[in-house]
Amino acid sequence: MSVDATPAPTVTRAPERRQDPPPSAGAAERRVERRDPFLDNAKYLAVLLVAVGHAWEPMREGSRAVTALYMLVYAFHMPVFAVISGYFSRGFEAEPRKLGRLLTGVVVPYVVFEVAYTLFTRWTSHDPARPISLLDPLYLTWFLAALFVWRLTAPIWRLVRWPLPLALGVAMLATLSPSIGSDLGLQRVLQFLPYFVLGLQLKPGHLLLARRREARTLALPVLGCALVVAYWAVSRMDYGWFFHSESAQELSAPAWYGPLMTLATFGCSVVLVAAFLACVPGRRTWFTVLGAGTLSGFLLHGFVAQAAKYFGWYDHAWIRQPVGEVAVTLIAVAVMSVLCAPGVQRVLGCVTAPLAPSTSVAGPPDTRADAGRSRPDGPRRP
Repeated sequence: MSVDATPAPTVTRAPERRQDPPPSAGAAERRVERRDPFLDNAKYLAVLLVAVGHAWEPMREGSRAVTALYMLVYAFHMPVFAVISGYFSRGFEAEPRKLGRLLTGVVVPYVVFEVAYTLFTRWTSHDPARPISLLDPLYLTWFLAALFVWRLTAPIWRLVRWPLPLALGVAMLATLSPSIGSDLGLQRVLQFLPYFVLGLQLKPGHLLLARRREARTLALPVLGCALVVAYWAVSRMDYGWFFHSESAQELSAPAWYGPLMTLATFGCSVVLVAAFLACVPGRRTWFTVLGAGTLSGFLLHGFVAQAAKYFGWYDHAWIRQPVGEVAVTLIAVAVMSVLCAPGVQRVLGCVTAPLAPSTSVAGPPDTRADAGRSRPDGPRRP
């Protein structure tokens, strides 16, 4: 979901001519040879994890296996989007053209979907008086608020001598501050900040490292070991630490625990992000084109997830059986794939870039302002 107007960065060794992002999904397809399929593939696969994570959420109770999978996904799927967003923000400058695209690509969708989700939850939560607040991000919209803040600060991080250690320090301090509150999802903004700053520091050559044979060979064993650890940790730790939405005190932990967990979760998540990227195909595939529409899928699938709970789709006993859990996972993948389709992207374009016809959407790390390159989650529990 990044929001820069500069062209899609590539991870190939040959230099690529700069260009403005394509105006629509159709244009994106016409210019697909100028996009890096690796980044589009990564965005699509990551947004699928967002969908299945939300689909698994109601099934965690009573299932240690589902909870372990849920914990594993939440350990790295939003860090992936934050890192990619930072990578797309490397060339962002506070100039009128890019600020305009930041407003139309992030602020406008944020306002529209904040209002839409509030009205929708008035119905699903039987709370017709629920107020509309643009300062308290609801459900998925927190990422748009975070992206807006991160992108604005991108030029500052390029001036700092040690940006990543400083960003980690900010995140560590945030865990000590329960008084930060929920305005603009600031707790998440600060705690996910190191991943964005890490993305700012990456260069195309770093992404090439993730695509080496050695990295691909290690990726699946690393993810498998992480799943085993997650299964072991289900009853031993509060996976709320991976949500990065609360302070140590709010997670019923001593204050000193917050900074330590910040470092621990950051190290864990970075390893898993690298393993995930190593599993992403670098060639153009049938789903590459869907990677350009991840913003639309990200923003829209929340309505489906909330409707599923409201209509009691999880109340059937068979859903709690292995066959039901697999079915729910496949349905989540199918729904997200449909919502990322070029046709949906074109329709949603009137919201994601109403005043900037030269931009295009690309999904959590890819909001209209960042479209030409490639780009992310979820409810309160991302």
